[in-house]
Amino acid sequence: MTTTPPSTDFETRRKRLHQLGVFGLLGQDNALLSEPWVEPLISIEQIERQRRSLLRRLRDAKLGAFKPLADFDWRWPRRIDQDLFTELLGGEFIADATNVVLVGPNGVGKSMLAKNLVHQAVINGASARFVTASDMLHDLAAQDSSAALSRRLKRYTLPQILAIDEIGYLDYDNRYADLLFEVVTRRYQLRPIIVTTNRPFAEWNDIFPNAACVVTLIDRLVHRCEILPIEASSYRLKEAQERAEKRKAARPKRQKKTLDKQP
Repeated sequence: MTTTPPSTDFETRRKRLHQLGVFGLLGQDNALLSEPWVEPLISIEQIERQRRSLLRRLRDAKLGAFKPLADFDWRWPRRIDQDLFTELLGGEFIADATNVVLVGPNGVGKSMLAKNLVHQAVINGASARFVTASDMLHDLAAQDSSAALSRRLKRYTLPQILAIDEIGYLDYDNRYADLLFEVVTRRYQLRPIIVTTNRPFAEWNDIFPNAACVVTLIDRLVHRCEILPIEASSYRLKEAQERAEKRKAARPKRQKKTLDKQP
């Protein structure tokens, strides 16, 4: 004799089936929904949907290769707010539409931290896109009509998180400033932007010379924003120097082995 689950179980199963779009099974009566194989079937389908959704979001995020957060040496920077970054990993900034700006000189890990922040958000269910400022602005500027530009803007305005990397490494004309302003405006107070930059906001007029929208652009970025300054020497330069020292230390040993092998 089949045990009929409580009505609340039926309601839960019907809700889950509706969310999954399994309408054929959803249309059956409670007698079928009480079968013991129904619950495992629903669970298997949910897990598979979640797996495919995660893979799709990771693909769409365009993160590329990056070092995990465990490899970041928090002792290296002279100044960095680790507690703030840990708080950002919790993801509350997404629901609050709070922008995040990582600012510091070249080679201190801004892009690495931004990618880890985006990756954690994607793992937690958010949609995202990571792009360099030059790639995004060149992409938008290449659109040959207003309709094409409007369609392409959705690539950068619809994801829950947009991460714009390396603002400040190149200078742009007014057209590019207007395009960045359009992206920021369309996301303003709706969806957060993560920015990495090597220049403080006071120098953004040098990035976009003579652009009238720069003051308003910055105002909208910082209106609801967490700023994470990083003060440090280049970690990449440190790693390069350490590799060079290791090669130098190993060189005499190789020479000695070569001499020992000679008759």
